[in-house]
Amino acid sequence: MSGEEKACPVHAAIDLLQTKWTLHVVRSLLDGPAGFNELSRAAGGCNPTTLAQRLDHLCRLGLVEKTVISTMPPKTSYALTKVGARLEQVIGAIEGWARDRDDDRNEEALVQSA
Repeated sequence: MSGEEKACPVHAAIDLLQTKWTLHVVRSLLDGPAGFNELSRAAGGCNPTTLAQRLDHLCRLGLVEKTVISTMPPKTSYALTKVGARLEQVIGAIEGWARDRDDDRNEEALVQSA
């Protein structure tokens, strides 16, 4: 990686967001705080070790906040910070692109079948 790539904020953001399961976790947290097991189910297929690693990394970056609730057994809750919640725009853009792409593919299939 060149020095320019390291200094480019877009390159750094892409590096972060392309990490497997990161966008799934963020998307799940857009609905509000969630516990570890809820996130595991919402992410659909992410193993617990990987999920824990992604959550720890997102917490270190200041995108997710972890709250430990003093109960027996202790519960954890994860929520997006203000900075993390700004990723809603990114996820919304990806969703819009995906829907447009699906519409284009459906139109192409109709034309080909006619």
